[in-house]
Amino acid sequence: MSYRLEMGLAALLAAAIAVALWAANRSSRTPEFDLRASTFLNGPDGSKGLHDVLQRLGRLSERRRTSLANLATERAHRPAILVLNAPFMALEDDEVSQVVRFIRGGGAVLAVGSGGGMTRCAGLRTQRFVGREDSMAVSAPLPGLHLPETERVLTPLEPEDLAPPRLESLRKGAREQTTLGICNTLVPYAVDTVLAAINKRPVILRLLYRGEGTLTLAADRRWFTNRLWRDTDVPTVALPLLTPRRERPGRVAWDEYHQGFGEDEGPSLPGSTWHWMRSSPVGWAILQLIAVALVWLAMTAVRFGPARDVVERRRRSPLEHLEALGAGLESAEDADTAVRSLARGLRRRLSRERLMRDENMLPWLEGLELATRGPKGRAAVRRLQHLLTARDRGGESSRVLYAAQAVEDVWEELRPRPPSPTQTRNGS
Repeated sequence: MSYRLEMGLAALLAAAIAVALWAANRSSRTPEFDLRASTFLNGPDGSKGLHDVLQRLGRLSERRRTSLANLATERAHRPAILVLNAPFMALEDDEVSQVVRFIRGGGAVLAVGSGGGMTRCAGLRTQRFVGREDSMAVSAPLPGLHLPETERVLTPLEPEDLAPPRLESLRKGAREQTTLGICNTLVPYAVDTVLAAINKRPVILRLLYRGEGTLTLAADRRWFTNRLWRDTDVPTVALPLLTPRRERPGRVAWDEYHQGFGEDEGPSLPGSTWHWMRSSPVGWAILQLIAVALVWLAMTAVRFGPARDVVERRRRSPLEHLEALGAGLESAEDADTAVRSLARGLRRRLSRERLMRDENMLPWLEGLELATRGPKGRAAVRRLQHLLTARDRGGESSRVLYAAQAVEDVWEELRPRPPSPTQTRNGS
């Protein structure tokens, strides 16, 4: 039966699914109004390109979609660099405490924008330019670099920013005091300005702490988005910030938990594909083709009508097996071995002892002749005796066949037979 039609339809179905997956991955899944700097988003304000660049360079880069509450205590999955790329949500107190412990333990943190509260924890804040000039050029560290202007710079916190506002609730005021208490232990011993504006105000600042931990602050969140990494030379300045130190190798972990992509909230390939197929005309056409192909497979898989005639295959009879064995032994051109093998096979089937080491078959055949009642069986035993002792080499080709026929006659005479139904009823 040919399976070409079924195989063709299965190949068509696989091709349709592959086209759907390709189209779903090719189309942009980022809404235009989504301004989060997430590595899951491939829009102009997303940061998916940064994650892809690190992977293409052969560096370990992963998306962290869990809370930072166990950052400093985990050992098997501890990152070398934690990136807080302008988180959409602020870090909780226990998370800030874990990040502080992570830095004091030798870890590296890159906080972009507010950093979920880590910029304030370091005693700094981002200040936006106000007035006619809403941005300012930066001093390029290398000649010939095309760097964009910055909209924000880093500046120390004002005294009124350190105290909690009076009009806030007691709970929020207590939270501010707790956060400031945690951050008081984070005191740098050196400050390195990586990039500054032309007015000497820092744009990217690296703070070094005891234990070889670092906290890098970047004021302008636009410098870590897909648009600027594609159109400017920002990667030349930013890639060293995303490179682990030789003495502390490991992976770069992008915090996606505070971007709103928890373990159950991130976009998945099957979900995105299904959404595209339901909302796109091409997707609907592919779904209809898949439905038609499945119905056609179901119809062609069931065979209607009477059963078809097939080639009858039956097992060989004992005589056919015996003649085939005799023909095989005869082709070896050793009739004596063939006849002895046939006789030994008969003795093995008729004797109660399965293993008999005596090679002399004549005494056993003499006793078998006396035990055989019918004249046909006794004549067959005598023929077998004669064939075992015959020395006439002229009829070698027919000698094996005669021995096989004699063994078959003896077997038909003496083989055990099951009791008939009449005997069974009489016996019962």
